[in-house]
Amino acid sequence: MNTVEEYQLECPNCGESVTLFIDGSVEQQEYVEDCPVCCSPMLVSVSCNDREGIFVSARAENA
Repeated sequence: MNTVEEYQLECPNCGESVTLFIDGSVEQQEYVEDCPVCCSPMLVSVSCNDREGIFVSARAENA
């Protein structure tokens, strides 16, 4: 599996499509990243494995 994957999702704050770069070498991760469009924080959860690939979800940090 590539170490860094490009992943698109919808910002939970403004609804715009944003691109995140996900480190596929870390199996489970959760971090806060600011939306590049509206600058609001979103809590990003990532799950990676060789069989199922990468699953990414995001929610508003204050939700």
